[in-house]
Parts: sequence; structure tokens; C-alpha cells
Amino acid sequence: MSVKFASRTPWRLKLERPNVDLPKIVRVPSKWQKRFGTGTMVIAHPLDVDALFRTIRPGKLAAQTQLRERLARKYHADHTCPLTTGIFVCIVAEVAEEDRRAGKSRITPYWRVVREDGSLNEKFPGGPPAQARRLRAEGFSVAAGKGKQPPRVKDFAKSLAHL
Repeated sequence: MSVKFASRTPWRLKLERPNVDLPKIVRVPSKWQKRFGTGTMVIAHPLDVDALFRTIRPGKLAAQTQLRERLARKYHADHTCPLTTGIFVCIVAEVAEEDRRAGKSRITPYWRVVREDGSLNEKFPGGPPAQARRLRAEGFSVAAGKGKQPPRVKDFAKSLAHL
């Protein structure tokens, strides 16, 4: 017997999160200092991530590290939390797809965000195949992944936006 829950939190509510006290500046946790170093880390608001996505114009891409670097500069922090930023990236993508299904024409262009090596995001709605279709429609060339590697945008560094 499967159990169905009566409700789940809508993606839009997760994006807007009116009752969450973000952004927040914290010290880099000791267990992360080997990777990031010391200093401060911003935990941004999901709407900050959405706003950055919306600045990426057609024909341009952004790497997730660029998003984190830009958010750190905005809040005068040394770093941006990669964990929460990754979660917020997925939330933004899900909201954009909900908006598209609802018939909205201006949706957040989440498909223009790639990983640091130009690979596509497995966690986006529809996975790499859907992201690849959208990128190809904008003129990008996407190479198939090798083995378990996801597809990646060819020469993606040439198309990186300046955030």
C-alpha cells in the first residue's frame, strides 16, 4: 500500500520563503575550512539566485562557481555556501518549469547555468537531455558525455557571462 501525502510545499513557496531570515553571514564551518579556507560565508536567499539567473542573456552561460562568487561579493563575504546555493539552483529551475507549464512566457533561464567544467545538471527538470535541448535551441553545441559523465557544452568558457 502506498501512502500519498495531502500536500507538499510548492516550489514557488520554497523560492520566496517569506519566513526565512536570509541572507545570513556565518563563519566558514571548521569542517569546510580545508576546502574553502577561513573567513565568512553567505547563505543567500533563493530569490538572490533567481535574480542572478535572470541576468544571463541568450547566448551566454554561467558556471555555478560564478554564481557563488557573485553572491559572496554582493554580501561582502569570503565565500557562498555551496550546499544551500545548489539547493536554491534546483528550486529556481523547478519554479521556472512550473511557470512554463502554467503558460508563462517569461521564465527564469535556468538551463543557461552549467557546472564548472561545462557539464549539464542532472538535477534540473528533465535532466541533461532537456537542458541540452534548450541550449541547442539557443545555438550551443553540446557533446555527449563519456561513460557516466553528463553531456557538456563545447567551448563553454567562451560563452561565460560576466556576473
